[in-house]
Amino acid sequence: MKKEQLAALFTLSADERRAIIDAHIAAGVAVPFPDTVFIGKDVAVAPGAVILANSMLFGSTRVDEGCVIGPNTMLFDTAVGSGTVLNNVEAEQAEIGKKCDIGPFVHIRPGSKLGDEVHLGNFVEVKNSTIDRGTKVSHLTYVGDSDVGKNCNFGCGTVTVNYNGKTKARCTIGEHCFLGCNTNLIAPVTLGDFSYTAAGSTITDDVPADALAVARARQVNKEGWVLRKKPYKDR
Repeated sequence: MKKEQLAALFTLSADERRAIIDAHIAAGVAVPFPDTVFIGKDVAVAPGAVILANSMLFGSTRVDEGCVIGPNTMLFDTAVGSGTVLNNVEAEQAEIGKKCDIGPFVHIRPGSKLGDEVHLGNFVEVKNSTIDRGTKVSHLTYVGDSDVGKNCNFGCGTVTVNYNGKTKARCTIGEHCFLGCNTNLIAPVTLGDFSYTAAGSTITDDVPADALAVARARQVNKEGWVLRKKPYKDR
């Protein structure tokens, strides 16, 4: 938590913090565990939203109707569209669309914009990126400095490699793309619509629309290598 967010917790007294929560409850927001929740004085929460345990909403955060926020979620200056579920999420200076399913254990960093019906699953980080409607990034993936089209699927362990040690570059991923597990996209690189990457590929060149990109060495089995080299203590 940043110092300014931590300071916000102490700017208001316990009675003032509870008064804010009680006002939201009176307006139709469900807060079943109010003693564990912090809602800043400038935060807007629409009636019909639910704020679950151990969640904190700071700054100019806006939560629309029908959202479920939490448990264990922190939002800083973030807009959340109606019907979205955030479970164990930290988001800062981000826009999240309607009917998104996010979490658990997701980090959405500044400059990120998610379209409607986006899914981000376990251990996903998004930074300074746009992800369009219906795209699924299910687990163990980093999307940084990228523009992603509609209805894409990211396989487990996909990484947009956006930093070369000096400068950062963007990836552009078209619509309906399928990224196989453990794909590395070396920015700047562009994937055309309906393109496909084979699992384990490191993509350094643009991929045309409707193409399959395979960028990995062929498997070679060295018969008897273990018996000759004896790398194991008990073999």
